[in-house]
Amino acid sequence: MKLLIQPDDGVAPLVAAVKSAKKTIEIVVFRFDRRELETALEQAVERNVAVRALIAYTNRGGDKNLRKLEKRFLEAGIIVARTANDLSRYHGKMMIIDGRVLYLLSFNFIHQDIDESRGFGIVTKNAKFVREGRKLFEADSARQPYTAGLKNFVVSPLNARKELSAFIKKARKQLLIYDPQLTDPEMIRLLQERVKAGVDVRIIGKVAKLGADLKAASLATMRLHTRTMIRDNHEAFVGSQSLRNAELTTRREIGLIVRDAKVVNGLLAVFEKDWASKDVAGAPEPAEVKAEDVEALAKEMPPLATAVREAVKKAVAKTDGEGLADDEVKATVKKAVKKAVKEAMKEAVQEREESN
Repeated sequence: MKLLIQPDDGVAPLVAAVKSAKKTIEIVVFRFDRRELETALEQAVERNVAVRALIAYTNRGGDKNLRKLEKRFLEAGIIVARTANDLSRYHGKMMIIDGRVLYLLSFNFIHQDIDESRGFGIVTKNAKFVREGRKLFEADSARQPYTAGLKNFVVSPLNARKELSAFIKKARKQLLIYDPQLTDPEMIRLLQERVKAGVDVRIIGKVAKLGADLKAASLATMRLHTRTMIRDNHEAFVGSQSLRNAELTTRREIGLIVRDAKVVNGLLAVFEKDWASKDVAGAPEPAEVKAEDVEALAKEMPPLATAVREAVKKAVAKTDGEGLADDEVKATVKKAVKKAVKEAMKEAVQEREESN
């Protein structure tokens, strides 16, 4: 197992991985602008390597670029699939080489994430991790249901809240966290409980006002884009899930929980270095709502019907099969819509902040 550290390692390890492929490459894309990596994928096709790309149906302000990327990939002979729109985002970042090496990344395949931001990646030949990664790739490419089959392979919205909650609860001495937007009330409560139990909890990133009593700092030296936790110096989580509701329950996010000593020690060393150069961070001020946020909000609305349907189902279940009166239906739908709009607006604003 190997740790990739950004911006230190750059794009070279990813290009080298693509160039090493003999039979297959499977890559999951949310954002992509690295021409050298695109060229390497094109050259792999020329070597008769079967290259398959699963590309997100949307991202923050980049739909046109995603469609252009699909066209270029198809023209180069790359097999392209597009994710479904049943989740608000398909935000995972992953690459599998020859069905035996998994690259699980917290950063996108873009210049800003790789060259200007703190990010991490896990490279592993662990057969269980690789097998689960391929299983997820196949399911999402075919737009078929995926069933989580491995606790340490963390996939939102299926097992992320459960496994990351358990990860936090197990902390006995120390829990170090990188998180651009730590806002989930349940996760904040768990962290506060760990602090009360004497655990050293330190966070590099932004924490909601509810967690103002947690020890948090901003990354002073560069942009922060990773989601990472290091527990008790022997176990770590690296992935694309922030500890906020949207990334735990309404999006496709992917992460790994690992115990490899070299990886954990490497993460620990980088965290302590970043913490030493920290800026004290208070609770974030409410972000200004801009026109682009409203536009992004409109793109978040496809899951709204699902949210309303689930809310009505729950309300009907509470009536023991007697059904709902018209005014009860209206109140239930109004509440579900209000909640969905609030979540979508919050996510749009947060994603704009992250991209700055």
